[in-house]
Order: sequence, then structure tokens, then C-alpha cells
Amino acid sequence: MAVMNVHQRTIPAPESTVGTLLDSLAGPDDRLWPDPAWPRLHLDGPLAVGSSGGHGPIRYQVVGYQPGRWVRFRFSAPRGFDGFHEFTVRPGDGGSVLNHTIAMRLRGPARLAWPLAFRWLHDALLEDSLDRAVRACGGTVDSPARWSTRVRLLRRLAHR
Repeated sequence: MAVMNVHQRTIPAPESTVGTLLDSLAGPDDRLWPDPAWPRLHLDGPLAVGSSGGHGPIRYQVVGYQPGRWVRFRFSAPRGFDGFHEFTVRPGDGGSVLNHTIAMRLRGPARLAWPLAFRWLHDALLEDSLDRAVRACGGTVDSPARWSTRVRLLRRLAHR
């Protein structure tokens, strides 16, 4: 089963400003990841090719990085998530576009785990992250992300 999942937001700030958010990922002053509402993104070193880490049960390794522009992580867990996720920054009308993409093939139990649980949690986390990015660049979020009943239930079950 193939998955292509994309979230993006136009942020009213230049690419260089949005790029600094990307470069702060997993660092001591991470201004992109929606921590503390979600499990913290951590890496075993600075954001650089070869660094490994993850968040919650998701594990990955940095396999590509262009500071201020793009970072790609290859999944190593959970089993059956074969692919990557990445953030990109590019110019857009009225500012910059921050994009997050997952491209993966699912196999085994992941064929059920993604559509039943991980997808919903991932989508909520990413929308929270994009809201945070807008605010970090001085913008306002007209319609902040709201967690669905399913997301609230899954989070409650995960914290037991």
C-alpha cells in the first residue's frame, strides 16, 4: 500500500526566516516541532546527515539536508514504514511555503496501523507544527488546528 501525505502552509516571512525554523529541528531552541503537546523530536546529534532519532514510536535517520531549505528522514521504525518524510521551504506568494511530505510503502501490520491510528496522529501533529511555524515568524493563525475526537481518543489510549 502506497502513502503520499502532504501538509503545507504559506508563511508571511522570507525563506531565510522560515529556513531558520527548519534548522532548529531537534535542537535546544526548536521552534518548529509542537513540543510539549507531542512527543519531542530528538536526534543523537545535531541536525545533519547520519543523525538518528525520532519521536514517540517513530524512528528515522537524516538522509538529506540542505540548511534552510530541506531535510529528509528515512524511516527505520515502526516496522513496515518503508519510505521517508521531509520538510521543504520554498518561495511562495506573500512569503514562503513550508511543506511536509511523507512518501512510503506500507507492509505487514503497518497496512492497518497507518490508516487506523498513525495517519490521524501524524496529521494533527503536522497541523500543530505548521501553526507554530506561522506564529514563530510573527504571523497569526486565523483557524488554529483542532484535534478531532479520534485524535483525542488515540492520544488518551497511548498515554495509558
